[in-house]
Amino acid sequence: SLGFSSHFIPAFHRPSSSIPASSPQIVSPSIQHGTPTKIRHCSSFHILIPECYQKRDEYRQRWRIRSTSTTENRKIEADQMLVYVPPHPLIKHWISILRNELTPPPIFKSALAELGRFLIYEAARDWLMTVSCEVQTPCGIADVEFVDPGKPVRIVPILRAGLVLIEHASSVLPATQTYHVGFVRDEISLMPSLYLNKLPDKFPDGARILVVDPMLATGGTMVAAIDLLKDRNVDHRRIRVVAAVAAPPALSELSRKFPGLRIYTGAIDPSVNEKGFIVPGLGDAGDRSFGT
Repeated sequence: SLGFSSHFIPAFHRPSSSIPASSPQIVSPSIQHGTPTKIRHCSSFHILIPECYQKRDEYRQRWRIRSTSTTENRKIEADQMLVYVPPHPLIKHWISILRNELTPPPIFKSALAELGRFLIYEAARDWLMTVSCEVQTPCGIADVEFVDPGKPVRIVPILRAGLVLIEHASSVLPATQTYHVGFVRDEISLMPSLYLNKLPDKFPDGARILVVDPMLATGGTMVAAIDLLKDRNVDHRRIRVVAAVAAPPALSELSRKFPGLRIYTGAIDPSVNEKGFIVPGLGDAGDRSFGT
């Protein structure tokens, strides 16, 4: 287990009671920042978010919370992007450790890896191919299902911080293949440049791809990565994105470019600053993970 002092746990601005994990709520993001008098509904994607966010004033200013707690009463179109914010308390815990600027690099790196474990688990919940058979137990015959080893999930971490987020992927997913891509973002234009590409020339038909990048800020890097995959026979509707924190500019751009995409993130923050960093965010995940 991680040994960290209590001062690494962020101090909140206001006391809050313990809020149990609850079923996700459907919310629609306001792309207009600030304190809008009218919140514009974004019909291109839906966000599944824990009910506890309704209790936080800062989020109530920016998100319209739908009254239903499941998708049963609301039709989700096939061309709408879905964003999942799992309500697990451990996800909230690791996000809190990551946000604290006093968290040292070794603990930050371990927390990011633990967060990745839970987000990958959630992303794989209804996605893995299985095979059915019978096995002999000590007491009789049982019908069982195994994850099909012949249909692995292809994992694509975006270097360098994406490597940390997938550190425990092999302990969650029984069958995987990992391919690396690396992008560097221009500090002025915020546009990504590719410096490493270890993708195959072509993926098999129907391949399931998990693309992992801790921060979805402007969305430029993730768009570039998905474009590379689409050039290699990948349907973006078979891609699932895992990110530690996301922001509305990235979500809007991804929903415009790739309708039907699914994103799994630990938190959605309200804005991105002029340097392209998510606010409040957690800083540069790569720098904080590797201490550079």
